[in-house]
Amino acid sequence: MSPSQATNASCTSQDIDLIIDAVPTQLQTFIKLLPADEYYADLAAALAAQKEQSLFNVIDLKTGWKIDLIFRKSRRFSEEEFSRRKGVVLQGIPVSAATAEDLVVAKLEWAKLAQSEKQIEDVAGILAMSRNSLDRMYLEKWITELGLGVQWERAQAMAKTLGSA
Repeated sequence: MSPSQATNASCTSQDIDLIIDAVPTQLQTFIKLLPADEYYADLAAALAAQKEQSLFNVIDLKTGWKIDLIFRKSRRFSEEEFSRRKGVVLQGIPVSAATAEDLVVAKLEWAKLAQSEKQIEDVAGILAMSRNSLDRMYLEKWITELGLGVQWERAQAMAKTLGSA
């Protein structure tokens, strides 16, 4: 998997999330090329994640950074999110990053699925930093369509607290 195949990147406080669209042979090559004394990666977990359209991770053993490699799902939101990505440079490597709106929706969905307060906190941070520049109509379309209203309300309330701190 080359940087051009890493299709969607976003940084959070302790990890990097990459949305990918890779086939088993690319995964095998990618994991084989990772130096085992520098990175932890499990080929079986990667292949299972590809089949299930879920995620697996790679851990940088020196720094402890975790890279979540998330397979793009075959559904309308994921396809639109994937098509809206923007080119950025991460540590000198060109990758495509999700828009702030798509990151908000994806994190709200993870919060709902995993009952994760961390994802709500991440969304609150994005809202506190980018509130005035977000495309509200786009957000509300997907929040409504994906049934993320409860998580959205929690993130907005937390963002207000962050904004007044």
